Amino acid sequence: MLFNTPEYLLFFLVVLTASWCTVGVPRLRIWVLLLGSYYFYASNNHWLILLLIATTHIDWLAGLYISRAKEQRVRKLWLAASMSLNVGMLAYFKYINFFASSAVALAEHLGLRLGWVDLHVILPVGISFYTFQSMTYTIDVYRRVIPAETNWCRFTFFVAYFPHLIAGPIVRASVFLHQIGEHPRLDAEALDEALMRIFRGLFKKVVLADFLAGYADKAFADPQGAGLLMAWVGMYAFAFQIYYDFSGYTDLALGCARLMGFKLSENFNRPYSCGSFSDFWRRWHITLSEWLRDYLYIPLGGSRTGSGPRNLINLLVTMMLCGLWHGAAWTFVFWGTLHGLLLVAERALGLHKDRSQPSAWRSLIMLQLVAFTWLPFRAKDFGNLVDYCGALFAGRPGMPLTVGMLAVLAIAAGGWLVQYLAGRHRLGQAFLRAPLALRAAAYACCWILVMVFNSGGAKTFIYFQF
Repeated sequence: MLFNTPEYLLFFLVVLTASWCTVGVPRLRIWVLLLGSYYFYASNNHWLILLLIATTHIDWLAGLYISRAKEQRVRKLWLAASMSLNVGMLAYFKYINFFASSAVALAEHLGLRLGWVDLHVILPVGISFYTFQSMTYTIDVYRRVIPAETNWCRFTFFVAYFPHLIAGPIVRASVFLHQIGEHPRLDAEALDEALMRIFRGLFKKVVLADFLAGYADKAFADPQGAGLLMAWVGMYAFAFQIYYDFSGYTDLALGCARLMGFKLSENFNRPYSCGSFSDFWRRWHITLSEWLRDYLYIPLGGSRTGSGPRNLINLLVTMMLCGLWHGAAWTFVFWGTLHGLLLVAERALGLHKDRSQPSAWRSLIMLQLVAFTWLPFRAKDFGNLVDYCGALFAGRPGMPLTVGMLAVLAIAAGGWLVQYLAGRHRLGQAFLRAPLALRAAAYACCWILVMVFNSGGAKTFIYFQF
């Protein structure tokens, strides 16, 4: 069940109505939302919902035992058990074939022949997101940042809440659990913000991202055949496709949650208006960046090791694992390593401390660099990546410039301009202050465009594969 389908609209309206009808009975309301969330996940994954239930139950028990344990050794054992089971399930379902096939390829390169049969392990949708979210709870209980949640239903709802379940944002227990016990409110201001996010998310995904996907797919399918011009158009198409696709999902998730009286964490803050790669990662997939910082980079030693090689190695390792988190392929590891090396270079030069609003020229230069670093993320393998880079810098002219290609470039240029100006003029707040008639007309136009562009069938979100 996708956010951009009529089925989801019907499902959401039913759950939204039921949630507000039971607002006077908090326990019943949580059960209604939990069962709705389970139905949402099972509609995509069927029996794999058992894995979600197992993960949440394990971490709920681990949190209880950690909080009750008197000895530090026992607390560490329960934390280690929780982490091992979480990472073990994630490694099996997402990476078993990747690591095994890589080992077989290495053995064959060394002259050894090993028989390997693909296990055809199904990748549960959203496993990377809900595993990380559940792990934050156990770690924070161990660190005594939050108390253990004694109510199984409340904790399970925190992990399984359907707006953020499949592709984030990664919401921390300290941010969400206390909201479950509060009386939900939906005033006019919250309603306006929620509707703006929902319509903006639909527009980003259906009208912009799905349109750009056609040109990105065509360019990456045969970069040498597409030619130099199409290669450049395809690079910008994917850079903005992945932004509009993922941030569109986030807008829909935050908007739907807001209509039910819950606030989720922000995940994007105009990333293509950044002034450095350090600034980019403060703006892109914010909840993952903060998770990696607080639960991986800092435990490795973080910046406490000074500005020497140890600190830079910690940063590089963190970004390599960030790449691997995104997908079970060496191209993702290379993408993470590339960003890690760029962050290391910026740190060595002292550029990571600059948080000032960048100039337009600096932001435009960063846009080109970020777009280029998306190539290994999108390429299906290293051969495809090499062919694409060859087409970018030494390809034949290929097809002439078409109206569709001009539209791609216009969307990219307009997308950057909106992000850059939004930092100075707060465009979202300006829209919410506009007259009701103007906002209603904008929503009507948006809905018409969504219906037209979605007529060929809803397309899945990119981050569902992670």
